[in-house]
Amino acid sequence: MAQTSPTVTMMIAAARKAGRVLARDFGELENLQVSRKGPSDFVTAADLKSEKILFEELSKARPGYGFLMEERGAVEGSDKTHRWIVDPLDGTTNLMHGIPHFAVSIGLEREGLLVAGVVYNVVRDELFWAEKGQGAYMNDKRLRVAARADMRDALFATGTPFNGHDASQHERFAAELGRVIPRCAGVRRFGAAALDLAYVAAGRFDGFWERGLSPWDIAAGAVLVREAGGMAQEIDGGDFMKTGAIVAANNALLGPLTQAIRGT
Repeated sequence: MAQTSPTVTMMIAAARKAGRVLARDFGELENLQVSRKGPSDFVTAADLKSEKILFEELSKARPGYGFLMEERGAVEGSDKTHRWIVDPLDGTTNLMHGIPHFAVSIGLEREGLLVAGVVYNVVRDELFWAEKGQGAYMNDKRLRVAARADMRDALFATGTPFNGHDASQHERFAAELGRVIPRCAGVRRFGAAALDLAYVAAGRFDGFWERGLSPWDIAAGAVLVREAGGMAQEIDGGDFMKTGAIVAANNALLGPLTQAIRGT
C-alpha cells in the first residue's frame, strides 16, 4: 500500500464518508430530493449532504483552512495560506439519471499552488489521490499517463457547454470538436470533469479539454495528471483556475491537442 501523508489520509477519509451518502442516494433514486438551480444545472439533497460532511470533516482536521465549495462558495479561514477546493458531487446529472459515473473531488491549495488532490469514484470504489512530489495513485496502484505519442492513436475526453450558455460557446465547442475528431481515434463525453482528469492520470484517456469549468471541477484532477507525469494547462495560456479552460495530456500530445483545439 502506498504511504499517504496525514493530510491526504484525512482527505481520503472525508471523501469516502461523503461517498457513502452519495451511494445511498444513488441506490434510492426514487426518493431523491431535487430542486432546480438553473437550466440543466441541478442541486440535489445528495450534493448538500455530501458538502456538509466534507466541510465538517475537513474543518475538524484543519480548523484554520479556508474553503471554495460549489454550494457554499468561498469561506475564509484564519490560515490564509491554505484552501480546500471541493466539489461534493461531480456528475450530478449522471447521478440523477441513474448513470453510475460521479465523484467526490477535494483539492488542496497552498499559497496559491495546487499541492494535493483526491477524486473518489463512488460506484466503482476507485480512490484517486496525489500529492505534489509524491506521485499519483488509484487505491494502492501507482498511476502514469498513457505513453501514446501519435494523435491518430489517441482517445480524448471533453465536456460540452450545458444548456444556458450562450450560443457562441456552443458554436466554439462544435468547431473545436470538428477539428479534434478527424485527428484522433475518438472523443468521449462522460459528464464528470474530475473523473475525466483522473482517467487521464490513469492512462485511460490520452487527454482532456473543456471550457467553462469551475475551480472545484479542476483542482484535484490537475494534481493527479501532473503527478502521473502529464501536463495540465490553460487552453489559451492563462490560469485555468481563473478561466475554467483546461487541456491535459502527456508531454507528446499536449501540443498537438492544444493546436487542434485552437485551430492553429
